[in-house]
Amino acid sequence: MRRIAGSIAVVAALGSSVLAATAQATPTAGAASKGTVSALFAGSLVDYMEDDFGPSFQKADGYSFEGFGGGSTELANEIKGKVRQGDVFVSAAAEADQALEGSVNGDWVSWYSTFMASPLELAYNPQSSFGKELKRGVPWYEVLTKPGIRVGRTDPTLDPKGKLTVEAVDNASKKLHDPALANALSSFEVFPETSLVGRLQAGQLDAGFFYAVEAKTAKLSTVALTPVYKVADYTVTILNGAPDPTGAAALVRYLLNTERTSTLKKNGLTPIKPKFSGRASSVPAGLRRLVGAG
Repeated sequence: MRRIAGSIAVVAALGSSVLAATAQATPTAGAASKGTVSALFAGSLVDYMEDDFGPSFQKADGYSFEGFGGGSTELANEIKGKVRQGDVFVSAAAEADQALEGSVNGDWVSWYSTFMASPLELAYNPQSSFGKELKRGVPWYEVLTKPGIRVGRTDPTLDPKGKLTVEAVDNASKKLHDPALANALSSFEVFPETSLVGRLQAGQLDAGFFYAVEAKTAKLSTVALTPVYKVADYTVTILNGAPDPTGAAALVRYLLNTERTSTLKKNGLTPIKPKFSGRASSVPAGLRRLVGAG
């Protein structure tokens, strides 16, 4: 979680010409009076939300922003268990929202809107021998079956990306009639979504499965998973019982702002026409058209 607040202090020492000043990035002048908006979001969006979206939102709307990233399924479980609280939930799969719908699940979600996407890719360490093979154009499905390669993925029970990874490898194995590829899946190491990038960058892995948004923001080398194509469809909702529903609506409005299309594309995200699901009457009136609810 990151907060951005502004402060300027000037200290003058008597009889000395030395001045010391400290400053931090400042949102709008009235930011503090508007309060803090909290977002829980897919771990694949950590860099984008904290380094790009959050600061921009603060500057544009005057709210302080804080967030927490993790596997979407895991976050849904934590919301349901009242381990984590937030105003807005941004998931990498609609299943995470559906797990929070209805009284049996705590009725945390009454609606959600799918608004952007990012394809699944294989990122690699260009310094490793296996990474060099991928860079030369050796097919990814051949490289991943070689002895000694270290491949990272996420847990499919906690993260939609882990589930897509399993589907991608299984589908490619069937299309290519390559059972060795499907067998190799069990040897891939499983890590939390928020630590996978760091492990690849540190040289602890030769390759790993990531969304394009993660690869772009972390400047990772990637190859497409041809002949299969899997994509994350990101959703957004305001959680029922949000501490700051007005701030939450402002965040959603800014997140779906079409003027930020170029920023999304720069970060490996593809904006899509919002696809609404749920009860339109539960959406704040000022957001209904924006999220595709009417």
